[in-house]
Amino acid sequence: MSSDLVEAITALEKDKGISKEVLLEALEAALISAYKRNFDQAQNVRVDIDEGLGQIKVYARKEVVESVENKNLQLLLEQAKSLNPHYQLGDTVEIEVTPRNFGRIAAQTAKQVVTQRVREAERGVIFSEFIDREDDIMTGIVQRLDHRFIYVDLGRVEALLPQSEQMPNETYRPHDRIKVYITKVENAKKGPMITVSRTHPGLLKRLFELEVPEIFDGTVEIKSISREAGDRSKIAVYAEDPTVDAVGACVGQKGARVQTIVNELKGEKIDIVLWSEDPVTYVANALSPSKVVKVIVHEEEKATTVVVPDYQLSLAIGKKGQNARLAAKLTGWKIDIKSETEAEEAGLLEDLADEKADVDPEHPESEAAGQETKNDDGETLTEDPSETEDK
Repeated sequence: MSSDLVEAITALEKDKGISKEVLLEALEAALISAYKRNFDQAQNVRVDIDEGLGQIKVYARKEVVESVENKNLQLLLEQAKSLNPHYQLGDTVEIEVTPRNFGRIAAQTAKQVVTQRVREAERGVIFSEFIDREDDIMTGIVQRLDHRFIYVDLGRVEALLPQSEQMPNETYRPHDRIKVYITKVENAKKGPMITVSRTHPGLLKRLFELEVPEIFDGTVEIKSISREAGDRSKIAVYAEDPTVDAVGACVGQKGARVQTIVNELKGEKIDIVLWSEDPVTYVANALSPSKVVKVIVHEEEKATTVVVPDYQLSLAIGKKGQNARLAAKLTGWKIDIKSETEAEEAGLLEDLADEKADVDPEHPESEAAGQETKNDDGETLTEDPSETEDK
């Protein structure tokens, strides 16, 4: 083995990230193939590569037998003992069969096999690298487009952005830099096949992790996301520490943090709401920006009836039901929205009316401990009703 070949293997190890052991294994397989093809030998052979001396030797492996049926694979016991008296029946004998001109012929024939094995090893390295990036976000460059995919360069590999994962409000052009969410990494025959998305809710989550340090370090937690890509999204956040404003941290000073994400998503509106384990509070928050009068929870059906002011009904439902639909997906609760007028007709506000009636509007002081009166001199006195009754 020449010094050039040793240098080439060392260079491949550094450039491609493929271990020398894998390359030498590929070279041995290639040399065995070259020997069998060029010298018409169907025997069992082994190639020995000595890196230190730069030598390649081929050994035929034969089984020691009493009667030879295949001279390429078998050797008589007498012949074996002439080589080494310790050989016994069933042992394997190795005999050097390296041809004189093997080096040049082997190099030509082995080139294609080595290249293929190196390519396979390189694909394995790329697959191992990207399988760990599944469900992660990366920045890529749009390479080209066709009727099925947008091809995005991620550095060492080209990813596929299917039409179904493209945002409807975006136009993609070659050389555009875009952030994509890796949804699937497969080890296909032609190499790693990576599928990415611009519509996946995970993209929104990763963008918030990049922009909001409190989310990245775990101070603020993203509890749920519902998204209609390119149009509107809702994200529920929560902080265990009551002194932390979870929503404010995501919005940022003067809305700077959320605006950066909106810009990345080409104007997609984002509602950030506070998560709560209480479904009444959570559902009311999820219907933001609409105001909510009352939330009635039906635990068995995991459904809620929400009452909103008459003038807020269309806002609560949203365009084509979008706000209600996103809120339901965010909370995991079915949401039936009614206006105050509809709720009153259905008797849904009786409890609320009873609560208000607890305080007499004509005598709001009736619930006080005492009543305020004045004596003949105009001095203010506080008199306990119980004492008056006694008198």
